[in-house]
Amino acid sequence: MWKQVNPLIGALAMVLFAAARAASFEMTPAVQSELDKLKTVVAGWAADPVIVKAVAEQNGKGPIGGMDNPKWKTVRRSDDVVKEFQNNSAGKYLKVKIDGSSGTFTEACLSAAQGEKVAFAEKTTSYIHKGQPKFDVPFGGVKSWQGKPEFDESAQTYQIQVSVPVQDGGKTIGVLVAGINLTYLEKLSKK
Repeated sequence: MWKQVNPLIGALAMVLFAAARAASFEMTPAVQSELDKLKTVVAGWAADPVIVKAVAEQNGKGPIGGMDNPKWKTVRRSDDVVKEFQNNSAGKYLKVKIDGSSGTFTEACLSAAQGEKVAFAEKTTSYIHKGQPKFDVPFGGVKSWQGKPEFDESAQTYQIQVSVPVQDGGKTIGVLVAGINLTYLEKLSKK
């Protein structure tokens, strides 16, 4: 019985630690100012022709037939469908941006009009973000969205997510979500 309880205790401890760390994060004016600057950076990524073209092409295809969030959770990171999202031109672009950020950004994923994935650097927790504020808010117009400090399952790090619309000819066609490293932001809050 102890072997069955022990993993549960470990998981509970991890959840409590994550909640405590996120709750103790102080959103100072300096941190919010930096987040606003980083949203502008992400908006620049969203305007890149590689990103716009990838979303426009995906909008012509629609989501993978039969794929939903529960099924997505069963897809392994090594699966060809995951590799396709990473190895397309937009996925490679996002990987370069994250790798070049000196640890500021922890993840980035691109969604098309129905909330389905177009590209990402690493496999996301969800395949479809439609119905979640990180998708619905920016897809509803030109407004960006900002989440709360949290432990992100797919990035395996503490972060704050931001998202921005992807536009083509003044029309929103998709959404780009990026995770910003909480450790980076904590350093700012102590200045």
